[in-house]
Amino acid sequence: MQTGTLIWGALTSLGVTALLTASHVAYEILRWAGVAYLLWMAVRMIRDTLRQERPTIDPAEARAGADTLVGGWRQGTVTNLLNPKMGVFYVAILPQFIPAGPPDFSMGLLLTVVHIVLGLIWSGVLIASATALSAWLRKPGARKILDRVTGTVIGVFALRLGLSD
Repeated sequence: MQTGTLIWGALTSLGVTALLTASHVAYEILRWAGVAYLLWMAVRMIRDTLRQERPTIDPAEARAGADTLVGGWRQGTVTNLLNPKMGVFYVAILPQFIPAGPPDFSMGLLLTVVHIVLGLIWSGVLIASATALSAWLRKPGARKILDRVTGTVIGVFALRLGLSD
């Protein structure tokens, strides 16, 4: 997610994301790509929970099929980049905090890094909480419930993004 934030901040600092506010077509293309991606994620998450329960497997085998660092990084980055509201947020907010004098690109990146650091701190809190709840989160029933709830929420966000102005 933070890689996507860095890219949005850099594009805003270069003035590229102003195209999203100036070009209705560019915004709509990005918005519908985001809707499609979110719906795909939601359907996949919910569909996977409806499949028949697999027999219990060895924890080492479960880890081998677990999510990877690269896969998680890619999913977070793509999700953030396909969120047109992130670009609009940066266009609306970032320029207000860039003082006159310093180069816009450098200052914009510095402010983006502050946003990233805050995001990483929040992610650390979430990771610590998940670690504390890890025994419960490893249960297949808990995973199924969380995936269904998360898939439903992502689907609702996709529909809301698709139906909003």
